[in-house]
Amino acid sequence: MVTFSIFIYMADRIEQLKEYARIIKDTPYALRTYLRTFDNTQKKSENKLVPLDLFPDQIQLIKDYEDYNENITRKYRQAGVTTVTAAWISKKLQIAKIDSPERVLIVANKRDTAIEMANKIRHFLNQWPDWMNVGFSPDKNSESRFKLNNDCEVKAVATSPDALRGYTPTILIFDEAAYIEAGDNFWAASMASLSTGGKVILISTPNGFDPIYYTMYEQSIRGDNDFHITDLKWYNDPRYSKELRWIKVKDMVHYMLNRELYNDDELVTYESDKTKWQDLMDDGYKPYSPWFEGMAKKFKYDKRKIAQELECDFLGSGDNIIPNDVRDNIVKNMIREPNEKFMNGALWHWKEPIPGHRYIMGVDVSRGDSEDFSSINIIDFDDMEQCVEYIGKIPPDDLASVAYKWGILYKAFIIVDITGGMGVATSRKLQEMGYRDLFIDGINTMNVWEYNAKLMDKIPGINFNNKRTQIVASLEEHLRHGFIVKSVRFMNELNTFVYINGRPDHMKGTHDDSIMSLSIALYGGDICFSQLQKADAVNKSMMDAWTLSERTYEPNKSFYSYGKAFDPFGVTDANTGREVRNPLFDNPDIKQRQNQYKDYAWLFGNIDKYR
Repeated sequence: MVTFSIFIYMADRIEQLKEYARIIKDTPYALRTYLRTFDNTQKKSENKLVPLDLFPDQIQLIKDYEDYNENITRKYRQAGVTTVTAAWISKKLQIAKIDSPERVLIVANKRDTAIEMANKIRHFLNQWPDWMNVGFSPDKNSESRFKLNNDCEVKAVATSPDALRGYTPTILIFDEAAYIEAGDNFWAASMASLSTGGKVILISTPNGFDPIYYTMYEQSIRGDNDFHITDLKWYNDPRYSKELRWIKVKDMVHYMLNRELYNDDELVTYESDKTKWQDLMDDGYKPYSPWFEGMAKKFKYDKRKIAQELECDFLGSGDNIIPNDVRDNIVKNMIREPNEKFMNGALWHWKEPIPGHRYIMGVDVSRGDSEDFSSINIIDFDDMEQCVEYIGKIPPDDLASVAYKWGILYKAFIIVDITGGMGVATSRKLQEMGYRDLFIDGINTMNVWEYNAKLMDKIPGINFNNKRTQIVASLEEHLRHGFIVKSVRFMNELNTFVYINGRPDHMKGTHDDSIMSLSIALYGGDICFSQLQKADAVNKSMMDAWTLSERTYEPNKSFYSYGKAFDPFGVTDANTGREVRNPLFDNPDIKQRQNQYKDYAWLFGNIDKYR
C-alpha cells in the first residue's frame, strides 16, 4: 500500500515537473491555464471572472517582454495591458530562484495607480497552484510593498526624489508613463538604479509630447535608444472590433454626429483581411465599430480624448495650445533646414533682408547659466515668415551684442522681454550701443516708430507675464492663418507647449524659449504695424469720402456762374484776371457776423490774424 502511494506520488510529481517545464517555456499557455481575470464586457448574468484568454496582440506583448530588456507599449484604453503585464510578472516571481530573486519596482504619477498594479500582481500570485506556489513572506506585507518566500519583492511608489532610494530593481515598470510629472533627472536616476541585465517597461496611452514617454518612443523610432516598441490597436482586439468597418472620412467625430450628411454607400467598406488594413488607412479610411462610437459618446465626442484614449495619437492627445492640424501642417509643409548656421550652430539663418520690408526682432532673455535659454527671432512682417532664430546660453549683455548686429542688418524693430529683470540689462545695453528702434511699453503705439529722445529714459521692452494671454493668442492666430515657421527647434517646443492649470506654459523638463521670442515679435507687429495699417486705412477712407471741386473759368459765363455766393473772399475774374470782391460779402449781416468772430477769436487761438 505504501509502495503504491509512493508510485502515485512519483507519477504526480513527474507530471508536475513536466507541467512546470511547460509553464516556464510557454507563458501564454501558463497564463491562460491557471489565471483568471475580471472581464467587464461579459453580460451581467454571466460570471465576469473569466480565464485570461489572450488575443494575438497580447501574446506578442508577452513575447516582447521576454525577448527585449527595454520595452515601450503604446496602448488604447481598456486594452488589458496592465492586467497582462501583472500576470506575466506573477509568473516571473513564482519561477524565480532563491539565489537570483526578482525585485519589481512599479512607478506611477500617483501612488494609488502604482498600488493598483501591485494588487493585480498579488491577485495573480494567489491563483497559481499550490504545488508550485512559493507563498508570501510575513516579513513585508503592506499594500505598497510585499515579499515572497523565494525573496522576490514588489514595491509600488509614486514619482519622488526618494522613490528609488535603497532599492535596486530587476524589473522597472512605469505605469501610465506619459502622465509622470518628472524631468530628465528622475528618468536618469531610475535607469541608473536598474540592476545589470534588468528589464524596464513603459506602459501608457499617449499624452501629447511629454518629456519621458514620448521622448523615449520618438528616440526608439529614430534608433537613438534600445527600446522596443509594441503598438496595440483597438481594431485588433476581438472584444471591440465586432462589426468593424472602414469609413473614408477626414473627421470621424463629425461623421458620427452628422450621419445624415454622409452617404455610407460611397464611404464605407468592410474588409476583414488584416493585411489590407494599413493600405486602407494610407488611403484615408478610419476604423469604426459600435464599441468605438460607444466610447466616443462616453468621452462626449471630445476629439482630444478620442485621439488619446482610443487612437493612441501623440499629435492630437495633449492639451496643446496650437491645434494638431496646424502643427501637422507646419511639420509637413514648412519646416526646413537653415541656409546657414552661425555661433557654433546656435543661430539659424533662412532669409536675407529685403529692402523695404518691415522686420521685427523678439528677444527672450535668460541669465545664461540656468536651465532656460536665451532666444532671438527675426520675422518678416510683410511676407509673414521666420528669417532668423537664435537659441543659446549667453549673458544678457552679450545677447544685446547679437541683437544689435542682426538688428542693424535687418533694420529690425526690437522688442525685448523684460519680465523678471533679466531683459533690462539687454535693453539698456542696446541703448548704450545707440540702437534707436526699440519698443517701449505703455506709449502711444500709433507713434511707436517715431524716435523720441525723451522716451529713452524709460526701459525699452515688454513685460510678457502681464500680457501672456494676449501674446500667446497672437501666436496662435498667426499660425492658424499661415505664418511660415521654418525651425524644427521651434516646432519641438510647440509640441510641448500646453495649458497647465489653464495657463499657457511648457511641460516640465521642456522649453519654450523660441516660442517666447517669436510670440513677442508677432504681438509687437499686431499692436504696432497692424494698428498703423488700420489708422492709414481709416485716414484713406476719410480722404476718399471728401470731394474735390476744381473750378475752371470760362469767359462766356457770367460772374455768378461760379458760385460766388459761397465764396466770402472773392474770386478771380476770368475776363480781366483781377481779384473780384464777392458782393454778397459786403452784406451788413455778414459783416456783423465777421466782426463777432473777430471779437471772440481768442477762443480759437490765432487772435493776431483778426486784429
